[in-house]
Order: sequence, then C-alpha cells, then structure tokens
Amino acid sequence: MDGPGPLGDFLQARRALLRPEDVGLRDLGPRRRVAGLRREELAQLAGVSVSYYTRLEQGLSRGASAEVLEAIGRALLLDDHEREHLNRLAEAARRTPRARRPRPEKLADETRDLLRAVDGVPALVLGRRTDVLAWNTLGHALLAGHLDFHSPDNLAERPNMSRMLFLDPHCRELYKDWKRKARAVVGNLRITVGRHPQDPLLAELIGELTMKSPEFVALWGDHRVAPCDAASYELHHPVVGPVTVTQQTLSIARSPEQVLIVCTTPAGSPSEAALALLRQTSSGQAPCTDNVSAPIAASWR
Repeated sequence: MDGPGPLGDFLQARRALLRPEDVGLRDLGPRRRVAGLRREELAQLAGVSVSYYTRLEQGLSRGASAEVLEAIGRALLLDDHEREHLNRLAEAARRTPRARRPRPEKLADETRDLLRAVDGVPALVLGRRTDVLAWNTLGHALLAGHLDFHSPDNLAERPNMSRMLFLDPHCRELYKDWKRKARAVVGNLRITVGRHPQDPLLAELIGELTMKSPEFVALWGDHRVAPCDAASYELHHPVVGPVTVTQQTLSIARSPEQVLIVCTTPAGSPSEAALALLRQTSSGQAPCTDNVSAPIAASWR
C-alpha cells in the first residue's frame, strides 16, 4: 500500500484540527512542531495503544473493530456523519480492491417521469459523481442556461456540477456565497469517495479538480464530510437578478445512487416571482435542436 490511504488521511486530518484544550487535556509537553493532537494523546483518549493507533493511521492495520472505531470517533469529536464516514473508510480498507470500469449511469424511465412531474420548479437529477443525468427546462435555465439543454444526453458532453462549480466562471458567479456552496459540494464528495473508494471515474474527477483548482485542494485537504440535504442559497441570476432558493436533495427509490435536486422558493416571495419570470422567458426554448435556449444562453454570456 502506498501511503496511509483514505482512512489514514482522514484520521490525520481530523487529529490535526483538535487542540489539547478541546478534549480536556493540559498541554504541558514540549513545543508542538505541528498543529493538533499528538498520536499518543489521541490513543490515550481512545483507550488504545500508541503503536496500534499509529499503525492504523499509517495504513498498516486494516482490522479495527467497531468498538475501536467508536472510541476513536469519540476522541476525535466526530459528528454522526463523520462517524459514518470513518466506518465506511475502515470497511473499505478491509476489502481487497477490485479494479473495474463502472458502467455509464443511465436515467430510468420512472425517474424521467418523476422529473417531468415536478416541471413547475427547477429540478435536475444527479448521478453519484454529481454528473447531470437530466434537468427540466426551469432547472437548466436557473443553474446552467449557458450550456446546451441536451448535453446530459451525450456522455462526452455530460455536465458535472462539481466541475462546473469550481471551473466554470458562470457557475461561480451564480452563487453569492460561492465558498459556502463549494464547502457543501466537497463535503458531499467526501462521503461519496468513502462509499466508492475504487471508482476510477470518481478518482479522475477528484484528480482533475485537484490539478485545476487551488480552492478545491484547500477544501479537500481538511477532510470534512457533510451530506447535501437541504440548504438555502442566494443566487445572482443573469436573466432575472437576485433569487433565493432552497436546494433540496431527494433520494430516488429505483436508483439509490442518484438524487433529485429541486429548488423551491417561499410562496408569494420576490424569488417566486423571479422564477415565474424565468419560466416565462425560458418557455418553449429547451426542445429546440437548432438553437437550444438561445435567449437564455445569450443572457448568460
């Protein structure tokens, strides 16, 4: 094994965020050369030997029991999502990696029907790597009107929301608090990597973002994990101006690794009126094949 691996990286990163006073320890030792708790301090808090914890963090031990992982999680002050992530990383470390090329993700007919049923609000379906598998007219107009509406149908051109957020200037400008949205996306990607550590396409996405975005590198390095479930964001849309939407992530029963993202607004709010205007502006544009969403795309540019 080269390096500590995902489990060791996570343990090191979380240990570095803690100070002795955070966990009730007095810092009476020599001057610290690095930030965070020492390995021996973490091992003491978790009730395991220093040598055992060191081997676990270095990727040399794969057999941590549920009790040991629970103790380490408590010592690191992990929340529920982070403890689930720790357990997934430990389970992945026990398994023998199997290299295989994943099949392209497809949209089930039932999911397409579901997307059509929520046509009144901006919506899109994301795959497990945040690839856009489909979007409705309003979802496209709100989040990516500068792109071809039909691009999700072409594997070579399929948009990826994580890639767009970090590398597409149009999407960066869309979010008023871009850093907050970026943190949420990276935290969710961490969970996905824990669930699918051997996914080569996911690894390629992380590698591309690491090479092209210093901001992604900084966020990825702290190993924070958090699901994207529901959050409100202020958008500055190039067509209708300020819009505040709540982006909600809904699971899809027939396709458990895909999610439906819907964007809602409070009833009677200016944001609801802005979406109504956007719906009117984009109506009838998406199905055109010669010049898809031309008025919307021109406004984005």
